[in-house]
Amino acid sequence: MTAATDVVQQTERFREDFARLRAEIGKVIVGMEEIVEGVLICLFASGHCLLEGVPGLGKTLLVRTLAQTLDLAFSRIQFTPDLMPADIIGTNMVNESADGKRYFQFERGPVFGNVILADEINRATPKTQSALLEAMQEHTVTVSGTRYVLDEPFFVLATQNPLEMEGTYPLPEAQLDRFFFKMLVRSPNRGELSTIVRRTTGAEVPAAGKVMDKALVREWIQLAREIVIAPHVEDYAVRLVLATQPETEHATEMVKKYVRYGSSPRGAQALILSGKIHALLDGRYNVGFKDIADSVLPGLRHRLILNFEGQAEGITSDAILEDVVETVPTQFKE
Repeated sequence: MTAATDVVQQTERFREDFARLRAEIGKVIVGMEEIVEGVLICLFASGHCLLEGVPGLGKTLLVRTLAQTLDLAFSRIQFTPDLMPADIIGTNMVNESADGKRYFQFERGPVFGNVILADEINRATPKTQSALLEAMQEHTVTVSGTRYVLDEPFFVLATQNPLEMEGTYPLPEAQLDRFFFKMLVRSPNRGELSTIVRRTTGAEVPAAGKVMDKALVREWIQLAREIVIAPHVEDYAVRLVLATQPETEHATEMVKKYVRYGSSPRGAQALILSGKIHALLDGRYNVGFKDIADSVLPGLRHRLILNFEGQAEGITSDAILEDVVETVPTQFKE
C-alpha cells in the first residue's frame, strides 16, 4: 500500500468517525449543528473551546454528551466565587503510613482528566481562573515545585453567561487568548424547541454511545496537522490576522476606527489548524481560502479588544471580522 493510498483511507475514516460523533451527539442535542462542529474541530485541533450563551440552552449538556461519545476521562468543575486553585489542580495531603510515619501525598484535582468542563468559568475569582492557565497552555500542573504532566488529549470546554454580570469576573485577555474557538450558543427556533420538549418530557431519555477511544483521538489530531497548506493560503491567514491590528498597514478602515488591540499570533494558528480540519471534512488534502475564511469568526472574535468608540456605538467583533473577510483579498499584490 502506498503512502498516498494510506492517506486517502485515513481521511475517509476520519470523515466517517466525525460523522458518527456528530450523529451520536445529535441523539441528545437538538440543532446546534454549527456549535457541535466547532467543538469537534477544537477537539481534533487539540485546542480549547469557550461556549457563551444564556442559561438553559444546553451548553453543559453538550459537553457531557461529547464526553459520553469519547472513551476519555471526564471532569466537571463548577466555578463559584469561593472555589480555590487547589480545588482544581489538587494539593499535597498529609497521610500516615502503617508504622505511624507521616508523609505528603499529592491528591490530584479534577483538572487531571481528558475532557474538562469548566462550567460558568466567569464566576470564579481571577486567582482561580489563572489556575487553568498553565494547564491549558502547557498541559502541565506545578504544585510545590513538582511538575505533573497531564494526560493527552487534554481538552477544556468552558461555559459562561454573557448577560448576568453581577458577581462575575470577566476572563482577562490572556486567558481568552488561550481558547482556540469562542462559540456563541443561540436560542432554538420553533421546530427545535418542539423537539427538545418531546425528548426531555417523555418516558425515554436519549443517550449517546461511545464512538472512539483515546488512541483514535490522538491519531486524528496528528492527521489534521499533516494536511498541507500552500504558502499563498497561509499568507491569507496571516493577512487576515494582521488586518485586525489597527497599527499595521493591512488594517481595514473599520478596524482602525473601532479596534484597540487585534488578534495575537494564536489567532493565525487557530485559522490554519481549523482550516486543515475543514479541508479534511471536505475530502481534500490541502487547505483552501474558504477553509480559512470559515474559521475567522469563531477563531478571532474573542481576540479583538474594541476601543471606546467601538463600545459606545455598539459595534460587535463579529461585524468587524465580517468586514475584514470581505475587505482582505485572497491574493496579495505587492
